[in-house]
Amino acid sequence: MKGKIKRVTGSMRFRALVLLLLIGLVPINLIKSLILENYEVQAVSQRASMIRSQCGMIGRELAAAHYLDGEPSDVIESELKQLGNLYRGRVIVVNGHFRIIRDTYGLDEEKTVVAKELINCFQGNDSDYYNGTDDFIEVVCPIVDEVTKVILGAFILSVPTADIIEGKAALASTVAVLQLVLTVLIIAASFYASSILVRPFGKVTAYLNSGSEFMGDDISMPDYTETELLSDAYNQMRHRLQAQEESRQEFVSNVSHELKTPMTSMKVLSDSLIQQAQFGEVPNEMYADFMKDISEEIDRENKIITDLLELVKMDRTSADIHIEETNINDLIALILKRLRPIAARRGIEIALESYKPIIAEVDRTKLTLAISNLVENGIKYNKDNGWVHVSLNVDSTFFFIKVEDSGIGIPQKDQDQIFERFYRVDKSHSREIGGTGLGLAITRSAVLMHNGAIRVYSREGEGTTFTVRIPLRYEPA
Repeated sequence: MKGKIKRVTGSMRFRALVLLLLIGLVPINLIKSLILENYEVQAVSQRASMIRSQCGMIGRELAAAHYLDGEPSDVIESELKQLGNLYRGRVIVVNGHFRIIRDTYGLDEEKTVVAKELINCFQGNDSDYYNGTDDFIEVVCPIVDEVTKVILGAFILSVPTADIIEGKAALASTVAVLQLVLTVLIIAASFYASSILVRPFGKVTAYLNSGSEFMGDDISMPDYTETELLSDAYNQMRHRLQAQEESRQEFVSNVSHELKTPMTSMKVLSDSLIQQAQFGEVPNEMYADFMKDISEEIDRENKIITDLLELVKMDRTSADIHIEETNINDLIALILKRLRPIAARRGIEIALESYKPIIAEVDRTKLTLAISNLVENGIKYNKDNGWVHVSLNVDSTFFFIKVEDSGIGIPQKDQDQIFERFYRVDKSHSREIGGTGLGLAITRSAVLMHNGAIRVYSREGEGTTFTVRIPLRYEPA
């Protein structure tokens, strides 16, 4: 147990460490990617903006000098070469008829060029194209007449971006160093934080390793909301186990007492017979009375053992329940038929009231035992010439069995405990009429195995009513 808790604590620390590392490192990598991508986008955008600005100035001079109409201009030629040299790129001038009138590379002059970007430019839209694979920017700018605002032609500039790529690589190196430093700091912080996070669980390990009994004092871990909830759950589990242990000890004590009592009575009776035989013959009347008492004690012992065995069966898993479709009306009628001769000895009337035919999925044996116990109790703890009424009803989901009697009733203070094993309201009276204190515990177990519920309503001296509710369709828990 202790070793397992240590492994669990170590596993929790490892998971906490991994989670903290993920929380810290994943954002760093995302930020790195965003920084580099944003740098490249911003650098390309700024480069294109500068090119458009310079092309705008040259374009105004070009339009004023009628350069597109074939007028030569050494100044404009110089400016075009300077623009190409500045960006180490190619400058192409296109007139309004899509003809190239100047190419600083001297490759395509007098050729016609028709491209989507150029058409958009003549419609008044600037166009940029960045090819990250081949590392160049292509910018298309209109040449506008200052007076008429008519687009006379366009510039096409193809500019390499090697400097941008180099700047991005340099920035990536700087960010990588920063990333490494932050990673080291995050790892160190994660180790420290994970040790703090699992420290309360170490308290539990130390508590259990200290040799303290599990049934000792409550533990408190108010460090965090989660650990406080954990300590509360631990304490609740401990209380439940403690209650179960106390219940088990009480049950063993009750079983020992209940089994010992008939044995003691039989021992006293048999010793009396032996003692009487030593002083002469035992009178037939005494012998008969003593043997009758011994037989009754044997029957009582047998009844206790039988009920204990039934209760043990009820405590097993639901795999031992045998469900079948059953006519509940016929089942209850058969139970009452068997018990009427017992009730008739004291003049007790048994009546059955059934409102509708009921077919349900139940374990016939266990349900028979449960209802028989309720009706038998109604007979045992009744008044002479009293009555026991059993009624049946049903709705769309459940069927209901009500067992009422005109008996001695159950005091209010005892009603919460009558379903406990070996609990008796009046122990002397219960033994006198043959009760073992297990009947209602067996009944409750049988009802719960059917996913049902049982309730008691009673007033002392006025009788008792038990109501049982059981689903029509059995579903395993």
